[in-house]
Amino acid sequence: MADVTVLGAGAAGLAVAAQLKARGVHSVVLERGPGVATSWRGRYDRLRLHTVRGLSGLPGMPIPREFGRWVRRDDLVRYLEAYARCFAVDVRTHTTVTSVKPGADGWSLRLADGSEHATRTLVVATGYLHTPAVPQWPGREEWTGTLLHSSRYRNAGPFAGKDVLVAGPSNSGAEIATDLAEGGAASVSLAIRTPPHIVRRETAGWPAQMNGLLLGRLPERLVNTLAATMGRMEMPDLRPYGIDRPAEGLKTRLRTQRYVPVQDVGIVRDVIAGRVRPVAAVRGFDATSVLLADGTSLRPDVVVAATGYGTGLGELFDDPALFDETGVPHVHGGPAARPGLHFLGYDVTLGGMLRQIAIESRRVARAVDS
Repeated sequence: MADVTVLGAGAAGLAVAAQLKARGVHSVVLERGPGVATSWRGRYDRLRLHTVRGLSGLPGMPIPREFGRWVRRDDLVRYLEAYARCFAVDVRTHTTVTSVKPGADGWSLRLADGSEHATRTLVVATGYLHTPAVPQWPGREEWTGTLLHSSRYRNAGPFAGKDVLVAGPSNSGAEIATDLAEGGAASVSLAIRTPPHIVRRETAGWPAQMNGLLLGRLPERLVNTLAATMGRMEMPDLRPYGIDRPAEGLKTRLRTQRYVPVQDVGIVRDVIAGRVRPVAAVRGFDATSVLLADGTSLRPDVVVAATGYGTGLGELFDDPALFDETGVPHVHGGPAARPGLHFLGYDVTLGGMLRQIAIESRRVARAVDS
């Protein structure tokens, strides 16, 4: 039986394993993919971190300066590989866990090959961007076009000369729409259900992440007011181009929907220039068309569903009381959710995911070692 097992060799899993090792606690990290950072390897080619390099490193090892201020996807993968080597993290790849149940003296993990793995303490670090989620739009099975989740999108090459509809104005959706517009798609539409909060990545060298850190400590009503004022000051009015101003405050959406604002890496420019056309939300399909919420329809060749992810934790555990209605653990980021069971990497903040992971990894390691 292992003393401590960590699920997931992404940033969260590697960070907590390194922090445990610093405390003299050995852990085994189980990873379903062929190497560390599996989820990052699968993201689209042009992806860069939306947080600055200096505030995105994991404990004990900063991200190298040569990777630049806005770290590319492939450079982040290289960093995480180096991090695992530096701290000699014991990663077991190609190890998929299919279920987790309480054991006689800890937790019992059923693996895809039929074997079992027993551990006294289990740290789950598979993240909230784990399982691609595509809405059950009516009629989508009869539609004759191509439907893919944004997790399967890599670059614009396969879509040159095609009409593409991106569903969802998330950070991924907005950036994919820009990538398609720049990459030769015949037309690009962006389906919007709820108008996004859009911020500049940086203003005069000041990154949006720092605004998030400063605002995050303020009361919700004040943050909502300040964010709306800043949005009107730094962003052009996109209402004439089909994007309304958000009706709900930024921090309210963060609290109720785990929402973070969209960083502008070209979407505002492309909407104003007409290269990306905002349209109403998708409400369904028929054989040849995508039906929109305003009663209109489109006939794209491809729909890219930038519709988010689920945690996938409900499929692992048979204890629904552990999670809220979205699959996020009720207790995470430090204390045990059950004796010998910890979760980290499930908090969404305005200060950045990797920074939050670094904080939580220290908390969880202390709790495990206490």
